[in-house]
Amino acid sequence: LILSGDREVLSITTLSLLVSGSATLLSCMWSIPISVGLSLRTFRAKRVVKGMFNALIGIPTVALGLVLYLVLSRSGPLGYFQLLYTPYGIMIGQSILVTPIVVSFSTSALESVDPELRSLARTLGASNLQTDSVVITEAFWGVVLAIMAAFNRAFAELGVAMMLGGNIRNVTRVLTTAIALETARGDIGLSIALTIILLAIAMSLSVLINLARKST
Repeated sequence: LILSGDREVLSITTLSLLVSGSATLLSCMWSIPISVGLSLRTFRAKRVVKGMFNALIGIPTVALGLVLYLVLSRSGPLGYFQLLYTPYGIMIGQSILVTPIVVSFSTSALESVDPELRSLARTLGASNLQTDSVVITEAFWGVVLAIMAAFNRAFAELGVAMMLGGNIRNVTRVLTTAIALETARGDIGLSIALTIILLAIAMSLSVLINLARKST
């Protein structure tokens, strides 16, 4: 199935990559700025906010899926947009799911940067924005690892994809939902092929990021 380039396998894999990749990028649009604010700014509720994001890392996917299902359903507040049972619905769900991962891991990476570097930048006359840029650059690979962890979480996620996508063939069927369906139907060969692809992609990304990190 893998070596012969089976159309269904390729379709499911491509959709999984597009949905999870887009969800991760979408999450980064708000997660990275939040991380910068949490790590480089001081405010009263800082510890509470950080603790909240850390706690949300372990949120059950089915619980989040149920909440978003109610929001996106026809009778829900966003039902007008008809996002339920579409790739966009899965994308939104996965982006919310991985937000705590990006925020928590990126914040830790930014906070691990030597404070003296920030002080040096300010001493040399750098503005707050320039100082933030220096810190972000120094913590670049830590932030990249956070984004990779978020992608792997979205890519291997089942609950949100099943509840918001409905596992519709050639429309919203991704690797995880397809594996669950084909296993239940007894098509173990297809399930194994999809599982091999799922693991291969996740592991390959980790290896490539680590190689790129060592080469710089």
